[in-house]
Amino acid sequence: MHPGNRWGSGSFKLGGEEIDVVDRRTSRDSEWDMSAVYHEQQQQHYEQLTETQKSWLLEPNYNNKRKKSKYVDFGCIVCSDKAVKWSVFGILLAFCVIALPIIIVNTLPKAKPRSIPPDSYSLALHEALLFFNAQKSGRLPKSNGIPWRGNSGLNDGKDITDQLNGSAGMVGGGQNGSTTPNDENCWQKPENMDYPRPTQICYEGPDLAGEMAAAFAAASIVFQDDNAYSRKLVRGAETVYAFARDGSKRRSYSHDNLYISPYYNSTGYYDEYIWGATWLYYATGNATYISLATTAGFARNSKAFSNIPNLSVPSWDNKLPAAMLLLTRFRMFLSPGYPYEDMLQMYHNTTGLRMCKYFKRFNVFNFTRGGLIMLNQGGPQPLQYAATAAFLASLYADYMDVIGVPGFYCGPNYFSLLDLRNFATSQVDYILGNNPMKMSYVVGYGKNFPRHVYHRGASIPSDNKYYSCTGGYVWRDTRNPNPHNITGAMVGGPDQVDRFNDKRSHYINEPTMAGNAGLVAALVSLTENGGSGIDKNTMFSAIPPLSPPSPSPPPPWKP
Repeated sequence: MHPGNRWGSGSFKLGGEEIDVVDRRTSRDSEWDMSAVYHEQQQQHYEQLTETQKSWLLEPNYNNKRKKSKYVDFGCIVCSDKAVKWSVFGILLAFCVIALPIIIVNTLPKAKPRSIPPDSYSLALHEALLFFNAQKSGRLPKSNGIPWRGNSGLNDGKDITDQLNGSAGMVGGGQNGSTTPNDENCWQKPENMDYPRPTQICYEGPDLAGEMAAAFAAASIVFQDDNAYSRKLVRGAETVYAFARDGSKRRSYSHDNLYISPYYNSTGYYDEYIWGATWLYYATGNATYISLATTAGFARNSKAFSNIPNLSVPSWDNKLPAAMLLLTRFRMFLSPGYPYEDMLQMYHNTTGLRMCKYFKRFNVFNFTRGGLIMLNQGGPQPLQYAATAAFLASLYADYMDVIGVPGFYCGPNYFSLLDLRNFATSQVDYILGNNPMKMSYVVGYGKNFPRHVYHRGASIPSDNKYYSCTGGYVWRDTRNPNPHNITGAMVGGPDQVDRFNDKRSHYINEPTMAGNAGLVAALVSLTENGGSGIDKNTMFSAIPPLSPPSPSPPPPWKP
C-alpha cells in the first residue's frame, strides 16, 4: 500500500500517477461537480489496477461484493447453485415428511378396521331374535343356530281337510282337565312329541283372518324386491281379508272352541278390520281399503275413541293402538285431506292422548317403584305389554321428528320428543337389567338372567334318551337350572313390587312369541346402529298420487 493522506490536502499517488486533489478543489471557476469528477477519476484508475491491487485498496467488503456467483447449467435452464441446493433439500424434506410415512404405512401388515362397537340395544336385539329360532317347528335348517333343537311336529297339519272354507286357527293345544296326552299335560322335548296334535279349523273368524291379512300385506312390503313373492303375499292378504269381511262368518275364531278360548280368547274383531285394511292399503294402493279403515262404523264398533284404559294397551288381542298409529303415519307424512282427514285427525288425536297416558304423572296406570309400567293392571306377564308400548312411543317420537315437530301437548302440559323417548328407554332398560333385582329378563343378556325358564325343550338335557309325557316331569320339577339356555327369551317379568321368583313351576313366567315380538320391535326402534331412521317413502310406494292429475295442456293455437 502506498503512503498518502486520505483525509487532508496534497497529492495521492496510485500506480505511479499523481492526482492533484488540491488543485481540483481550489478551481473555483470550474463548472464540474467535483464529487462526480472525483468518483469518475477513481473509477478510471480502479479499472487500471490488477486484481490483487483491487483487493488491497478497496473497502473491506469488496471481497464479498466481488465473489463470483456459481451456476449449474442444465442445458436449456441455468440455475444458481444455491437454488439447486435448496430445491434438492426441499424435495428430500417433502419425501421424509409425506412420502416416507405413506410408504411405511402401505408396506406394514394391514390390520382390520375397527368397527363401531354395538350399543346395548343392538346386542340385546341379536339375542332376542335367536328366541324365534328356538321356537321353530318342522324340518330345521343347519343354519338354525340352536344346537339343542331338532326336527319336530312333522305331522302337524296333515289333518287339514277343508282349507277352502275354513282357516287353521291352532295346532295342538289341549283342554283343561283332560287326561289325554296333549301340549298342556305333557313335558317332552318337541323332538319327541308323539301324541296327537289336532288342527283347529275356524270356519268363522274375522279377528284371525284380519290379523293374517295384516301380516301378509306387511310382509309384501318388506319383500317387495322379490316381485313374484310380494304379489303372492298380496293375493293371500286380499283373500283372507275377504274371508274376514264375509257377513256370514262374523264370529270370533275362539268362540266355543275349548282348545283356544281358555288360552287365547279374542274380545273383538273390529280392531283387526282396521289393522288389516290399513296394511292392505299400503301394500296395494287400493282406495277401498283406506275407506274401510277410516269408516265411522269400524271406529265405533272397536270403541276407538272411548276413554277405556285397557284399550290403550297394545297386545295380541288389541290392535287399536298400533292401527291408529299406523294411520297417523299416513296423515303426518302424506296429508291426504278429504275425504279421510276428519277420521284421520281423530285417530291422530287419540294416539297423542294414548301417549299421555303412558306418563307416570297422570296416574292412568300404576308403576312399580323400579319404574315398570303395569299396563295389565297388575296381572301376570307385564313385560310384554311394556315392551310393545315402548315401541309405539319410540315410533311416534320418530314420526314427529321426521316432520320437524319437537313435541306435543297433554292438556296444558307440553312434552318434548325426549320425554317420550325417555319413557320408551326406561321400560326397555328395566327389562334389560336396570331394575331392583338387577336382573336381565332376557335370557343370555348380561350375567344375571333367569336360569329356570318354563320351557320344555330348554329344561330337558340332550342325552339321547326318550322321556314320556309324565317321564319328563323329573326335569320340570327339578330345582336345577335348565341344561340349555333359551337365548333371547323374555320371561313374563316381576310382580307389582319388582320381585321375581326364578322357578320353573311358575308358568306365568313362560316366554311367549307375542312378548318377544314386542321386545324385538322396541329394540329395533331404539338401537343406534339399526339404520338411518324412518323411511318416509317405501311403505307408501304402492299408493298412487293423492292429488288429482294436472290437466293436459291445450293444443297449440293456430290462427
